[in-house]
Amino acid sequence: MTSSTLQQCLSAAKQRLAGVLPLQEASQEARILCMAALGVTHAWLLTHGDKPLTTAQQAQCEALLERRLQGEPVAHILGQREFFGLSLQVTPDTLIPRPDTETLVEAALARMRTPDRPPVLRILDLGTGTGAIALALASHGHDCQVIAVDASAAALAVAASNARALGLHNVQCVLSDWFSALEGQRFDLIVSNPPYIAENDPHLQQGDVRFEPRSALVSGVDGLDDLRQLIEQAPRFLNASGWLLVEHGYNQAAAVQALCAAQGFVQIQTLFDLGQQPRVTLGQWLPPHPV
Repeated sequence: MTSSTLQQCLSAAKQRLAGVLPLQEASQEARILCMAALGVTHAWLLTHGDKPLTTAQQAQCEALLERRLQGEPVAHILGQREFFGLSLQVTPDTLIPRPDTETLVEAALARMRTPDRPPVLRILDLGTGTGAIALALASHGHDCQVIAVDASAAALAVAASNARALGLHNVQCVLSDWFSALEGQRFDLIVSNPPYIAENDPHLQQGDVRFEPRSALVSGVDGLDDLRQLIEQAPRFLNASGWLLVEHGYNQAAAVQALCAAQGFVQIQTLFDLGQQPRVTLGQWLPPHPV
């Protein structure tokens, strides 16, 4: 293997990635993979471009680059992903946290900060995966009790590991198929990023989702099976004036709003993600007065 400088290695990686990615993404991912291969910071990378790489270092860079060129997500190659300022462990057992889901976190935080909120807020995160949503909320609400549930024991183990690594002791991880292990409990906020992709959606054969657990992505013919179940059952687990907030597909807002209205939720609204797509729908639960 011919000796290369760090800058030459970076340029070659960027050029090869540009064959399968937009140029800006290719440049960013080349830097990320080289940093991971060499175990260095971004600042070090910027100031050592003329440094010759050893044969072993070049081989490590090449190994990570090949994995990415085969389509493996960067989050899986690195074993981690940042979400809402938190560094989270990611494995093939979990969905990879995405920036659009921060819209859901921000909406939940806004409702956690209302002046009429209970002294100790109880929050439920359904289908927690890496724990991204639950841990983001817990990190900004130390007077909250957060229950993070998942039907996958492997995913739940990742969430629990992330909670320990971040020192967040106000999060409890519970193995549960949606609400099945929570009978009798009530919450002030229920949040969820459930599976919402239709089973025949062609996007399932593209990009990172090819490497993610299908159970965290697909939900029936129209992608709404899990959302129907969550919205139908949520009122039994919400305190009066509590909120349900769910992430959904860009083309599902009207259907999700209709499902919420049919269950008696009020103040229903849909929020837009970073790409200006309708992504999060929320509604408040006000129990009907007895006749």
